[in-house]
Amino acid sequence: MKTTWMCGLSTLALLAAGATQAVAQDSSEPVKIGVLVTLEGTYTVPGQDGVRGLEAALKAADYQAGGRKIEVITQSTDTTPDSATRGARKLVDQDGVDIVIGPLSGSEGIAIRDYSKTRPDVTFINGISGAMETTYVTPSENFFRFNIDGAQWSAGLGEYVFNEKDYKYVATIGEDYSFIYTQVFGFVTEFCRAGGEITDRFWVPLGTKDFGSIIAALPDDVDAIYLGLGGGDAVNFLNQYQQAGGQANLIGGSIMVDGSVLSSEGSAKQALIGVPSSGPQADTWDDPRWQEWVKLYQDSFPESDRFPTPSLFATGYYNATSAALQCLSTVEGDLSDGQTKFRDCLSNLKLEAPNGDITLDENRQAIGANFVTEVVELDDGTLANKMVRKVDDVNQTLGIERAAFDAIGLPSRDVPACQKSY
Repeated sequence: MKTTWMCGLSTLALLAAGATQAVAQDSSEPVKIGVLVTLEGTYTVPGQDGVRGLEAALKAADYQAGGRKIEVITQSTDTTPDSATRGARKLVDQDGVDIVIGPLSGSEGIAIRDYSKTRPDVTFINGISGAMETTYVTPSENFFRFNIDGAQWSAGLGEYVFNEKDYKYVATIGEDYSFIYTQVFGFVTEFCRAGGEITDRFWVPLGTKDFGSIIAALPDDVDAIYLGLGGGDAVNFLNQYQQAGGQANLIGGSIMVDGSVLSSEGSAKQALIGVPSSGPQADTWDDPRWQEWVKLYQDSFPESDRFPTPSLFATGYYNATSAALQCLSTVEGDLSDGQTKFRDCLSNLKLEAPNGDITLDENRQAIGANFVTEVVELDDGTLANKMVRKVDDVNQTLGIERAAFDAIGLPSRDVPACQKSY
């Protein structure tokens, strides 16, 4: 039976009350949580908001759960697998953490999955990294992911732009690494199954500063261009595309239209108004749990030190931290016997997250809701993702039978092929 928890402010506050419960371990010893988060390079701004999400959950719980205080050690990464592995090794071997929350970026997640297998005594809970392979290929028994992956974040978008926007021919641009491969995989699979065609696929390194050659090579005989860019890369592209007089219809990958881009300096982001996208949240959703999370986020940090609403990075780290705190409360802080009780709780948790209910499959990968959105300008002049539709219970095979899904191949520059049936 699934254990159900509500991770809003009201329930997190109950965790503090659980501090008086008797525990199976010495309650004077804190639980050490190590945080892996990208605070260097092109994803620095998203990483900073990821930290805010984690801190909001901990503040609401008064930095304690299951009768034990929570001690946090933060380790910066730069999106590379090596930096993530070095950071995790430092947290585990030098700092002696019990739990690792993170990382943020896709290829980092694959590296931490592999590292987690060498440290079965530590539990790893993904921050927000979204490469498919992290949990779909050779999953780790002590690695848990409470966010749907990049392909799941594309659910509903391909059909929407084909049927509602009448986009039949699309070219894609994406950062050349595992998460964006996964994002494009999800979009192409659904868009082509609906009848669309992908004419060109362009790939750029993370941290690209000059998009001039890519912009010049973009085809002018397509209905729209899909942008799989994020962080500083997204802002650089928009500035240069606007300067070049670009006029094409745009489709946003999840991190292209995230709050970390929509709140950036300058006017280039105005080009995103009206752009359809999809991802694990919608800024304007009127669900009470989402509104409660937005208020907690806003109340936790000065207005000058946060976005108007939490980015998907903040929500991802918030959910991961909430899951850890709630299961620590359930097991009364008991991390003995290889953290068996704690991991059983995580495996069977139904997380009533602010962006919809989340459960885990047999690979400890999230099944959850996805949101099709469009960028709008609000009355106060800020940009936000307006909810168009919600797709519930998106699993990792995107509703495709497992054997047929496996036959597509793993996400890469050229996979999936654009075809109508899978």
